[in-house]
Amino acid sequence: MSALHTPLYDWHVARGARMTEFGGWEMPVVYTSVVAEHQAVRTGAGLFDISHMGRLSFAGDEAQALIDRVFTNDVAGMKDFQARYGLICNDRGGVQDDVLVYRWPYGWAMVVNAANRTKIVGVLEAERGTRKVQIMDQTTLTGMLALQGPKAIEMTCGLFDVDPATLKYYHAAATRSRGLQCVVSRTGYTGEDGVEVMIGGAHVAALADEFVSRGAVSCGLGARDTLRLEAGMPLYGHELTEEIDPLQAGLGWAVQLDKESFIGRDALLRRRDESARPRRVGLVLEGTRSAREGCRILLDGKAVGKVTSGAPAPTVGKPVAMAYVEPQAAAAGTKVAIDVRGKAESAKVVPLPFYKRPRPPVH
Repeated sequence: MSALHTPLYDWHVARGARMTEFGGWEMPVVYTSVVAEHQAVRTGAGLFDISHMGRLSFAGDEAQALIDRVFTNDVAGMKDFQARYGLICNDRGGVQDDVLVYRWPYGWAMVVNAANRTKIVGVLEAERGTRKVQIMDQTTLTGMLALQGPKAIEMTCGLFDVDPATLKYYHAAATRSRGLQCVVSRTGYTGEDGVEVMIGGAHVAALADEFVSRGAVSCGLGARDTLRLEAGMPLYGHELTEEIDPLQAGLGWAVQLDKESFIGRDALLRRRDESARPRRVGLVLEGTRSAREGCRILLDGKAVGKVTSGAPAPTVGKPVAMAYVEPQAAAAGTKVAIDVRGKAESAKVVPLPFYKRPRPPVH
């Protein structure tokens, strides 16, 4: 099966992006260099095509009940125009996906990972049962851009009817850009301030052009990965899988176990008392070689875990990694060795995230 194309595929190719298949989509990996694009986001603003992410909307009297059933986080307490991060688990407590849920005065929406879109739609359809809910997959009808960085908000000035500078973090607005309907949310996956914009697929390229004309740097998946890694953000298929539960992943803040019921709740109540489970940690390597996914982690010569993501971290100035390790190796300050292609590299367990920006001001 050939990979899908986002509405910006030709836009990427025309700008010299190196393309690759990701989550079933043909996506840009890099335009110039990963480091240059990474630093553009940390110091100015970077533009990402995230149209491959699944965009689902919900209508009907029982839409909230359906989302509440599959979502680990609180739904009832959400206010209109609020976005909230959470997970969709399986019956064993493992993670089927990590998602963003949006509450609107007229309904609900959910953004899911590209590779999991079909699976999550299936979960929702199965759980819908007789509930009065319409589930609409709008992924191929719309596009989605992420503008991220300390200068991102100022680059949106005058472009939307609702000024993104007035939005609180993890809030959204249904608004217009030059007469065109769109959704703007103050969210992101880089550790920086910024916005994510959903708009009709036919209008994504013009909006991308506008952001670039205002100084945004086009960025690919390579920089997106190093940015989210520095920010300690998990990636599905690496830090999150159907075998890993959100509590051991350090995402207990996104799980409301006092909710009456959601998929996997009973399993999570049992698993939280299993103290021997591996835990997600951050690692900073002492040398210059990077650890990659699958590298073994050794404590006193004994294997105690594996790397799930690793890369050079331009902002940190050293290679970093995330990993799952046994509890005896999980404490911050623990010194371990990482087997990088047969050579032991010294590393230290550190708290996540590796990089943290100041929070945006509250308006």
